[in-house]
Amino acid sequence: MPQAEGLILPFEDKGKIKKEFLETIEFKGKTQLITYKTDEFSAVCPFSGLPDIATVVIKYIPDKKIVELKSLKYYFISFRNVGVYQEEATSIIFNDLKEILKPKFLSVYTKYNIRGGIEAECHIETEDEKKALKKYVHEVEL
Repeated sequence: MPQAEGLILPFEDKGKIKKEFLETIEFKGKTQLITYKTDEFSAVCPFSGLPDIATVVIKYIPDKKIVELKSLKYYFISFRNVGVYQEEATSIIFNDLKEILKPKFLSVYTKYNIRGGIEAECHIETEDEKKALKKYVHEVEL
């Protein structure tokens, strides 16, 4: 990997991301689209060691589980000092939530603060999105 010029701040490896912080709650309610949004997500650019700050939007249609929100907040905090590229952070969040929730539909969208004049947005969703959304939702806006 190329080395950044100037001061490089230390950061932790991806092993510090705490998937085990995520807790679920049994869900027996009506089918619904659930949306969680925070603008307090941060990780560290592994190239420069500088913080990457993002808004994260999670949308999902639960099957039998929902995520407990305080555990989601602690999970996000575990990224704080981890060196991970923006696109990979989005993938990790998506994969971890998909694994623990096994939802009917899942979308993870991240929008990072502008850096070097470039806006960065990442979006991953389950492949059966159109089927799920057509059945349960009229329109979804991120």
